[in-house]
Amino acid sequence: MELNDGEEEEEFGFSRNYFLAKDLAASGKKSTHKLSDINLVDEQELRAAASNIEPKHEKEIVSLTDSYKSLYSRWVFMLRCGFGLLMYGFGSKKALLEDFASTALTEYSVVVINGYLQSINIKQVVITLAEVLWNQCKSKRKTPSRNLPRAQQPFNSRSMDDLFAFLDGSELKENDYFVCVVIHNIDGPGLRDSETQQHLGRIASCSHIRMIASIDHVNALLLWDKKMVHTQFNWHWYHVPTFAPYKVEGMFFPLILAHGSSAQTAKTAAIVLQSLTPNAQSVFKILAEYQLSHPDEEGMPIDTLYATSRERFLVSSQVTLNSHLTEFKDHELVKTRRHSDGQDCFYIPLASEALEKLLSQINQ
Repeated sequence: MELNDGEEEEEFGFSRNYFLAKDLAASGKKSTHKLSDINLVDEQELRAAASNIEPKHEKEIVSLTDSYKSLYSRWVFMLRCGFGLLMYGFGSKKALLEDFASTALTEYSVVVINGYLQSINIKQVVITLAEVLWNQCKSKRKTPSRNLPRAQQPFNSRSMDDLFAFLDGSELKENDYFVCVVIHNIDGPGLRDSETQQHLGRIASCSHIRMIASIDHVNALLLWDKKMVHTQFNWHWYHVPTFAPYKVEGMFFPLILAHGSSAQTAKTAAIVLQSLTPNAQSVFKILAEYQLSHPDEEGMPIDTLYATSRERFLVSSQVTLNSHLTEFKDHELVKTRRHSDGQDCFYIPLASEALEKLLSQINQ
């Protein structure tokens, strides 16, 4: 294909400008500005300003949401056929999924998982599903109570395999009822790791479970392989852009252009600590109290932490303490640095004010 004179001149001009720009960039002085030079505002002030932004196109958004409500009966039909529902599209889908659950799934038990939280105990989720399903079996009385299998041990003491076997119907005869699991942001930070996604896939494949989930991350599809998508989750995809702000989901993420205030930092750490065991929380309190009483030291030596924890019967061995410390480091609650004598010390990367607020929240 031949180019005319005008097109050739335009292409030449574009190429010439491109290389001229490269030469100017190479010869020009580099900027001395740094990201740290930006005068960031307080996070609370920025969130308050963001909450005062007036919404736009409210009528159009309401009309769009109403059009999705006409699909509720179809979504219920897909669930009854054994499919999982996966909602995607721009905007928060939290209100849409909760409205669907409260209006169209009234015949079924519904368990909601907030995947946008920073930490989620997946075993506790499975235990909750088993308890809800068991209560549903007894309440519907489709099986005579004398024929219902008796749980040999409480659900919270069963293994994951036993819990999955129960959810899959090995102890139950009827298959015409199920528990619906609504997951806001199945691609959220609390559910994003491979092991948790494998557990969610096993949950979705159980015969008495139906899953409704939403995704928002651009790389969410990389969480699953072909087997998980088509065999375990068995997704039926729905494009439901709502254009609604991520107000609730965004509360648990730091704002890029804001300094994290001590109150917000302590609140975030408290949310993480609530997901840990009581003994782990007590070990963290020992470390926090030591740091507040020894502000000039580099941290708490691990030998001192172990001795104090053992005296209070919080750990029985060094292995138990190491497991707690690993959990703290995974959640970025504590960090390590080398003491002048060569011993590793642990410290909490929070200012004294934030640490005091965190301790007060834990003790409540």
